[in-house]
Amino acid sequence: MKLLVTGGAGYIGSVVAAQLVEAGHQVTVLDDLSTGHADAVPAGARFVEGSITEAADVLPGMDGVLHFAAKSLVGESVERPALYWTHNLGGTLALLDAMRTAGVGRIVFSSTAATYGEPERSPVQEGDPTRPTNPYGASKLAVDTALTTFAGLYGLAAVSLRYFNVGGSHTGGDGRVYRERHTVETHLIPNVLAVALGGRESVSVFGTDYPTPDGTCVRDYIHVADLARAHLLALEACSAGEHKIYNLGSGTGFSVREVLSVCREVTGHEIPEVVCERRAGDPAVLVASSEKIQRELGWKPEHPSVRDIVSDAWTVLPNAG
Repeated sequence: MKLLVTGGAGYIGSVVAAQLVEAGHQVTVLDDLSTGHADAVPAGARFVEGSITEAADVLPGMDGVLHFAAKSLVGESVERPALYWTHNLGGTLALLDAMRTAGVGRIVFSSTAATYGEPERSPVQEGDPTRPTNPYGASKLAVDTALTTFAGLYGLAAVSLRYFNVGGSHTGGDGRVYRERHTVETHLIPNVLAVALGGRESVSVFGTDYPTPDGTCVRDYIHVADLARAHLLALEACSAGEHKIYNLGSGTGFSVREVLSVCREVTGHEIPEVVCERRAGDPAVLVASSEKIQRELGWKPEHPSVRDIVSDAWTVLPNAG
């Protein structure tokens, strides 16, 4: 198929683009490089520098879209909500309208489990209430609503994938390595590994009095290669007039201190920690149930262990060892 990958120069988008190329698809990456990297665009993919509001120029002749272009920092979304509503919702609406005009009827949307907010139960299931607690999650949920509307009105075939924490790296068939490279890093694993590399002095542990086995928050982690495979399966599962939603996760939660322990073992570094007060709004446990996508699409994580994720993230870092 001829496919457009928006945000395909970013971490997750580039891995999906690489897997699509390896699967024999004709891939065009559209990215404004505000957070992505031109050298992350896989060999064999066409690269167009631009925003999703300019997608109309590249959509003609496409068979489908995989949509990753988004602002995704929770803290920034609270400080600059208009930016998130304008880019995440406004930009996606422009993309959907351009798709309708160009006759492109298939889309896989990279959503987020932040749409659930603070869930009432864990693991979270697709039918659970969606009550996002920040503009980032709210803007993503609004896109899901738009996809449902476009599916009903125009016969759009859409799939949204919701997930929590992504990590690890992917080595393409040509030996090229795709890894996490965020200018502003908010994820636990890369921040812990930055301490091992000497880029930070310590890791902050926010709260040690949660009702969990070791008192620290428990979170779900998914390997980026497993996540990318799910997007390829979702592409095949798109059905005209339907908007399907699937959660993605390992099915197992890992506490902050469990992740720290694994990072220390993998890197061989002490990695000092500093205990801080709880952050407002941090639930004790966030784990996504992926039973639905396993049952309907046959997806299952091939790297369910957080050790695999940490090892793959560590071994490809410059100066790791």
